[in-house]
Amino acid sequence: MGEHSIVFEEFKEADFPRLISWITTEEQLVQFAGTAFHFPLTKEQLIDHLKEPDRHIFKVIHQDTNAVIGHCEVYEEDLQTRRLCRILIGDKRFLGKGYGAALVAKLTKWCFSKPAIEVVALNVYDFNTAAINCYIKNGFIKVGLHKSATQVGHERWYSFRMTVNRSSFAAMINP
Repeated sequence: MGEHSIVFEEFKEADFPRLISWITTEEQLVQFAGTAFHFPLTKEQLIDHLKEPDRHIFKVIHQDTNAVIGHCEVYEEDLQTRRLCRILIGDKRFLGKGYGAALVAKLTKWCFSKPAIEVVALNVYDFNTAAINCYIKNGFIKVGLHKSATQVGHERWYSFRMTVNRSSFAAMINP
């Protein structure tokens, strides 16, 4: 297996405690989920979240060790667009080692495996340079700064919309 061999499996109720344990501050929760949840993250919020029909929710598993190392989601925005969201490498042993980029590549490839999908998008806070660089490595480009902001404590957080289209992504993985 490769250094970044990961697989996705369906995120289920049994996975809630692990995800909750990874999110220990309000700032982490907002960075992870925007305003979708309120701190502290609870089982009840996640149960409601799992019921959303246009959302594919996964746990991320490191194949060599079988350890669950992260979380990710894909939201069906419309017939041709999927949005990556709630991307997290939660197991700190795997941070800063390229697993985030591998996760984004695999998730984007999964989205484009559906022939109708032309664009994969995501939103990222403008200060999250590590995530932005990870997305750029996978062909995403900034297409705008959201005009609205999220209030976190006494700060206002602004986010970028980033997208990659099918042909750009295909050219990256098949040069």
